[in-house]
Amino acid sequence: MDRYSFSLTTFAPNGKLLQIEHALAAVGNGSTSVGIKAANGVVIATEKKTGSSLIDISSLEHMAMICDSIGMVYSGMGPDFRVLVNSARKMAQAYWRTYMEDPPVRILVKELASIMQEFTQSGGVRPFGVSLLLAGVDERGPNLYQVDPSGSYFPWKAAAIGKNMVNSKTFLEKRYNSDMELEDAVHTSILTLKEGIEGQMTEDSIDIGIISTAPAAQEGGAKPVFKRLTTAEIKDYLSNIV
Repeated sequence: MDRYSFSLTTFAPNGKLLQIEHALAAVGNGSTSVGIKAANGVVIATEKKTGSSLIDISSLEHMAMICDSIGMVYSGMGPDFRVLVNSARKMAQAYWRTYMEDPPVRILVKELASIMQEFTQSGGVRPFGVSLLLAGVDERGPNLYQVDPSGSYFPWKAAAIGKNMVNSKTFLEKRYNSDMELEDAVHTSILTLKEGIEGQMTEDSIDIGIISTAPAAQEGGAKPVFKRLTTAEIKDYLSNIV
């Protein structure tokens, strides 16, 4: 093991920051998460994995609402995710106080990516051990972004992160089409997770969040709002999966 492996901010001779490689390894050990941008909304879904059958799985939160129009899911280290959720919510509130509206998804993504990038070049800290998928709707329509520990961010039509990322992306490449509706996207996200999940998939073992571009789909016909599906709703979807 050379000294570059332990340095947070020093490049190795091959041009890599090895601590970022280690952070990506932490992401790769995390639960699989997928995101799909449909014609009329966005879906994000994740496996709720525990290390013991004694853990109350209903208490696990792999997904969070940042503001009404944006939701976020992660793969990697849960404590790091909580820190980023708090930061993202503060950013969204600051934007609301200034402009009286939710931030565009790309603005929030850019701010989060800047925080994550800063932790790759600051002394005494380490990179965040998570990758994020952010789903939201703004004036540009449905948006799906991925943010990595390096601070890199990318817009996607469909994406997967976590332990089964490679197989999940291959599955999404075969199943995705740009005319896919939100309902089809939910089914596809479940099938994608099912490809790599260990044991039986139940309504308690996965988490799904959706946001639709259609105001009529929201309570009271207001603006699009991100929501996590209830266990009953997930059970209904699972009953239609062969």
